[in-house]
Amino acid sequence: MASKLIGTAPREAENPYELSIRQAFDALESKLRPPFALTVPNPQEYMQLNRAILYGVLCEPHFAKVHIKHLHAIVTDGYALFVSLLVKVVKELYVKLFDSVKNQLIWVTKEMINVSAVGFDGLLVSLLRQIVGGDFSDGNLWLCFELVSLFLGKWDCLLEEESLVLSSALYTFLRLLADHCRLLTNSKLDVLKCLEIDFCVKMLREQFQLCLKIGRDLIRLLQDLVHVPVFRAIWKDLVLNPSEFKTPGFLDISQLYHLRTSSRYFLTRITPEMETQLRFLLTHVKLGSQKRYQAWFAKKFLFGPERETLIVDIIRFICCGHHPSNEIIQSDIIPRWAVIGWLLKSCQKNHVETNAKLALFYDWLFFDESVDNIMNIEPAMLLMVCSIPRYIDMTHTLLDFLFLLVDNYDVDRKDVISRGVKSAFATLVHKGVVQSLDVLVSCKTLSPYLKERLRKIQVLEVGVPNELHLLHISQHSMETFNLPSPTPCSETEATSKNWGIRIAN
Repeated sequence: MASKLIGTAPREAENPYELSIRQAFDALESKLRPPFALTVPNPQEYMQLNRAILYGVLCEPHFAKVHIKHLHAIVTDGYALFVSLLVKVVKELYVKLFDSVKNQLIWVTKEMINVSAVGFDGLLVSLLRQIVGGDFSDGNLWLCFELVSLFLGKWDCLLEEESLVLSSALYTFLRLLADHCRLLTNSKLDVLKCLEIDFCVKMLREQFQLCLKIGRDLIRLLQDLVHVPVFRAIWKDLVLNPSEFKTPGFLDISQLYHLRTSSRYFLTRITPEMETQLRFLLTHVKLGSQKRYQAWFAKKFLFGPERETLIVDIIRFICCGHHPSNEIIQSDIIPRWAVIGWLLKSCQKNHVETNAKLALFYDWLFFDESVDNIMNIEPAMLLMVCSIPRYIDMTHTLLDFLFLLVDNYDVDRKDVISRGVKSAFATLVHKGVVQSLDVLVSCKTLSPYLKERLRKIQVLEVGVPNELHLLHISQHSMETFNLPSPTPCSETEATSKNWGIRIAN
């Protein structure tokens, strides 16, 4: 019997999860029509009944209200099982769901919010993750529209029951707005952009204490939207009038700098399928054998007129959301820095390349060893070091960009940025990621200007025991990693970027 839930290719194997809920529905279909049995199901029967009702809700829109009433009558666990089954549908089956099923998925999600079902916040986050950045297809824009409408429509309930999920939605829609606002000629986006702006502004103006949960990456996202008048006004208040946000204790934007962003926010911009493929690449593929995997990944996720902006999200995820074990680090598995090097060379547009490098270095700017994780800054350091001597242009470009950030990112708080970068270098040496900065300072092909900047950092080069070394650089030499010749970002291009705080002054 053909599935009413998902579309499959002619010779494609059946999905085990879809099959399990379809079989439950087929077996119990006669019991899903009124009058319902008054007996209390045992745990196994309860599981099967939840599966059957789920399939009925999604595949029988005309009976959906009947199925939900049935669920209300039998539920004994606060809807936890039913919601977990829904989450699995979203994670494993969403891209294959029929459009009518997707409509039902949004409807039943609203029903779960109405009854304050256990775990509905996780369901919402799972749906947010299915919105693909840089994808302007009708299906993707439909999901954006439905979810932002849901968050606005269920605002009071969400604020009272699961307020933290609103911060995940804010991160998502701020990031999406940066893509959506670049397309000025797409009339289909106008209504959606208005809704996204309404939601984000409502969050920032009315619930700023929740926005602070995002941490420093809130600043990174907002800087991409300063060309939108309403966000430019928010920028000015952040810098000049922080009291406008009516948040006790928030006195200066630099306080946000020192709040590290949780990896759960970066995951909202990576679909589950992307996450699976990236983790496989970084866990199982040997350095030197990665080309076909990278080519497949690029074809699957990065090919498209605007898909390139995903590179920024992927780099942020790799730095902060995927921390390999020491066993992986010391093996011949492709290291994170090598994948990031490939991603940087995949950038075709200047603004994407600039944002990608900012994503790579962002935690450097505010690094505090007592708050931040060294694994977040390790990839950038190793990419610079391991590019010597064969890809010295990569090292030069990244160092030049880093020092441009120190000088220009926030001129009024340059001491904060400078201290963060010095702390990053010092910690990387102290923890043994690199033995010293001599590998950079003594490089004959590195520009004298960059060497002088490095000397001024005055890192205390302290040796550490071998067991603390995070990497054997000779093992992961750039010689085995084939990169095309880099195209350095010019100083003019980098400084023309609208760095956050300077805009508002």
